[in-house]
Amino acid sequence: MPKYNRVFVIVVDSLGVGQMHDSGNFGDVGVNTLGHISESVDTFEIPNLQKIGIANLCPLKQVEPVERPLGYYTKMNERSLGKDTMTGHWEIMGLEITKPFNTFSDHGFPPELIKELKERTGHKVIGNKSASGTEILEELAEEEIATGHMIVYTSADSVLQICGNEETFDLQELYRCCEIARDITMKDEWKVGRVIARPYVGKKRGEFKRTSNRHDYALKPSGKTALDALKENGFDVISIGKIKDIFDGEGITKALKSKSSVHGMEQTIETAKEDFHGLCFVNLVDFDALWGHRRDPQGYAQEIERFDKNLGILMDTMREDDLLIITADHGNDPTYTGTDHTREKVPFLAYSKSMKGFGELPETDTFAAVGATVADNFGVKMPEGTIGTSLLEKLG
Repeated sequence: MPKYNRVFVIVVDSLGVGQMHDSGNFGDVGVNTLGHISESVDTFEIPNLQKIGIANLCPLKQVEPVERPLGYYTKMNERSLGKDTMTGHWEIMGLEITKPFNTFSDHGFPPELIKELKERTGHKVIGNKSASGTEILEELAEEEIATGHMIVYTSADSVLQICGNEETFDLQELYRCCEIARDITMKDEWKVGRVIARPYVGKKRGEFKRTSNRHDYALKPSGKTALDALKENGFDVISIGKIKDIFDGEGITKALKSKSSVHGMEQTIETAKEDFHGLCFVNLVDFDALWGHRRDPQGYAQEIERFDKNLGILMDTMREDDLLIITADHGNDPTYTGTDHTREKVPFLAYSKSMKGFGELPETDTFAAVGATVADNFGVKMPEGTIGTSLLEKLG
């Protein structure tokens, strides 16, 4: 019988807790997303996260560690070679990525790729450089609206992103062009982790705003994950946020799309009120997309505070035989140079109303401890070729 009837895994996207031993190899020296956010703001009200031990992971200016946390805590190191969304999430569920995904942040996409994209979509391409989503709209959206050209850009992540105005470019046309781009970028030399449709509204500079109709066209995972193992053994696997996109639907039995991180937590709370047997896997993207990449520690801190309030509601809503695991997929230190993710350790915070013990666990050498713990809980064997050791026995 499972130790817990339901497991909630929440990925607070990009909430790193300090550099890894190899962070310097990725150009990330002295990074600490959570710690530097705390240093950058005067107030930081996160009582629920404090109770379950987040301030025990790294020093926080305003938040004291607790002697008797409500559950267990540790830090997890990433074994895969990367610091992007897909690598982090795939490793959480058991996959080790030994070859980083292609990035095109230095010079944009090759002329041959752009030429094929133009010919197959029927749209001239503008942009083709690394930029933030808001900056590229301010620069080129008026031209896209006037001409029907297609804004293509990338970032430090392994992504090809296409913008389209919902009123003039048409949402379905944007999706069609992204499907073509996904097909083109399946070539090994052009292979990116995700093609992302970035719809927006507005008519002139200063008014442009991205909408929640974003859609990610991800590569399929390189192998079976804990999600597949759960689904194949008859357990529910409910995804909230962009989890379905990150795993290209593999191993998912039900998917809920979120409009924001606050909405994602509201969906998680509502899901906790329902009957299901298995895993609820949540990604809360705003921490990364709205605040990390934009280097806004104040906005990031306020997002954590909003999360903390809903976390308290979720903890109250949880049943005695529920397990909550809070983690992250990489760092994105908003005080660091550039706009890229940062290579960091991530939190492992475990809580259940039925827990009798508490305290610090040894650091893990992989994020995959999460997937292995979930699979172990439900008595499911992890797929062949996966990594990770379960922490279930330690969660007493």
